[in-house]
Amino acid sequence: MSDELIELPEGWKWTTLEDLCLNPKSDIVDGPFGSNLKASEYLDTGVPIIRLQNVDRNVFIEKNIKFVSFDKAKELDRHSFEKGDIIITKLGEPLGKACLVPNNLNKGIIVADIVRVRISEKFALKKYILYVINSQVVICKLQTYTKGTTRPRVNLNHIRQLFIPLPPLNEQKRIVAKIEELNDRTQRAKEALETIPQLCDRFRQSVLAAAFRGDLTADWREQNPDVEPASVLLERTLQEKRDRTKNQLKHNELNLLIESELEELPKGWHWTTFEQVSERVTVGHVGSMKDEYISEGIPFLRSQNVRENRFDPIGLQYISKEFHKKLSKSSLQPGDLVVVRSGSVGITCVIPNNLKEANCSDLVIVKQPKAITPYYGSYYMNSVARSHVNEKQVGVALIHFNTKSMAQLPIPIAPYKEQEEIIGRVQKLFKSADTIEQQYQKAKTNLDQLNQSILAKAFRGELVPQDPDDEPASELLERIRAEREKLNNGKQKSQRTSKRKSKTVEEQGV
Repeated sequence: MSDELIELPEGWKWTTLEDLCLNPKSDIVDGPFGSNLKASEYLDTGVPIIRLQNVDRNVFIEKNIKFVSFDKAKELDRHSFEKGDIIITKLGEPLGKACLVPNNLNKGIIVADIVRVRISEKFALKKYILYVINSQVVICKLQTYTKGTTRPRVNLNHIRQLFIPLPPLNEQKRIVAKIEELNDRTQRAKEALETIPQLCDRFRQSVLAAAFRGDLTADWREQNPDVEPASVLLERTLQEKRDRTKNQLKHNELNLLIESELEELPKGWHWTTFEQVSERVTVGHVGSMKDEYISEGIPFLRSQNVRENRFDPIGLQYISKEFHKKLSKSSLQPGDLVVVRSGSVGITCVIPNNLKEANCSDLVIVKQPKAITPYYGSYYMNSVARSHVNEKQVGVALIHFNTKSMAQLPIPIAPYKEQEEIIGRVQKLFKSADTIEQQYQKAKTNLDQLNQSILAKAFRGELVPQDPDDEPASELLERIRAEREKLNNGKQKSQRTSKRKSKTVEEQGV
């Protein structure tokens, strides 16, 4: 054995996975090599195959099951599985995920990066072995065998030689029962926790809905009755826009919305459009970018960099200053709103202050909002504006949102000071929701660690009491060896008999 193995309780024994099998070479096998089973041979009906995506720790995932023909399955019979077999992954991250083949899959074939283990429950409980394989006892050992960096992998021999802490068979039963009792408790706790992110999302949407109905700041308006109304703010913004463009505004830019078609707003608020409250609404560069990206230069945003109310730098690309100048129409500066126009339509964020100079591709741009604060516009777009956006989506194969739709999108504007109050209150409430989600993630991690702590105690012999009357594991292993030897002797005798018969036939033929 290994010096690294911990001392086990009396009656336990360290053994290997293959030593628990009567015929290790046929009881522990991996899937067919390479071209022996190709993806092109997968079918929608026939004999089921188990792939990496079907295996998780202690759970078989019955999704996207593929099949092969009966002839192909017969050809690959050595790599077959049966219901109740243990299956283990030997590729990917994390390595060594294991589960049982469910009862509804009577027989099938495993793929190359799956190992099938067949153990007689006369000697070891399958669920006990399963819990060992999915514990840190084995996980850490497999990591030391890892080959390759991009896709960690272990070989079949590593799986066969996995060390297993083996208790008496009766104690295995007590351990499995206790693990499952405790796992049921943690699972119920997890299910309760899983409702928290959805509740937080609903809370945020409720906050934003209240914000743009005016309910969130109703008390503030009572305390500040004399603030400049939004209608005055809007008229001043439009006049400044007229002055900048020397009265060369398009007619539809000045057409006010028919407010009777929209919800009634609080006193001092006003309906308008994004076109009226910004310098202009335009679109990012549309066209091939394959040869334009460079390692350093002007930041170039794509839809993946736009998240709800925040800029995400992950995957940010860069372009040259020369190309940036050619794309002056789609240049960005702090305070601009950028809106996803394909895919996750309507998702909006504000260009942050640290992006002094930037450009973008295939995003709708609301340049320099004037009568609204940028974050007021962003929060609105990511909440109640969604229904308006969905009405204005065009395209069938690709959901699409264009600049005209954005320009004409209605927005309720509050007095400027009230907008600032709204943003402050929204951010404070969102921070509370973020704190709850952080606590949820911590609790979820603690539950995962608790499950591993339960397994660690189990395989140190500390989870259930030992019974001195139980048959020790050493005797159990001796019975396995005796039965294996008997089986092998029977095979050898059968082979010798077969050879003698063949020789006799040959002699008679002579």
